[in-house]
Amino acid sequence: MTQTIDTDFTDAQREAVARELSKVLADSYAIYLKTHGYHWNVRGPEFFSLHGLFQQQYTEIWGALDDIAERIRALGELAPQSASAFGNLTSIHDGDAEKSANDMLAELIRDHGVVVRTARQALKVAEEAGDESTVDLMTQRLAAHEKAAWMLRSSLGNR
Repeated sequence: MTQTIDTDFTDAQREAVARELSKVLADSYAIYLKTHGYHWNVRGPEFFSLHGLFQQQYTEIWGALDDIAERIRALGELAPQSASAFGNLTSIHDGDAEKSANDMLAELIRDHGVVVRTARQALKVAEEAGDESTVDLMTQRLAAHEKAAWMLRSSLGNR
């Protein structure tokens, strides 16, 4: 039995927004995994502060994953859930535990930039569809990733 999704959006709009959200979900999951791994493996004189910063960031991202996936489901689409699905949707590469602390920071800064660009694209598609709920969610995610990148840059001594 097919159920009607009464969102006041066309099927094409719902599908387009969900497709962009799936990319945001994949990028978010990839940066979550990398940040958590770097939390475990960071070394050096800044270990304690970076260990804590990474934990704060991966915990925040973990909470957002559910919000993004549930928004996809609210639009009537299935959220990607497998490693291969995420791998096909993200352009964020796996982390390397052998990297120095500064290299970990630099890589995470770049990756947050990837998520910001992906979220901005989802925001644009949601705005075009008149999907205020997704616009709000993407605005929140943009702010979170921009703040995370700033904190990482500051940890490197950059602006």
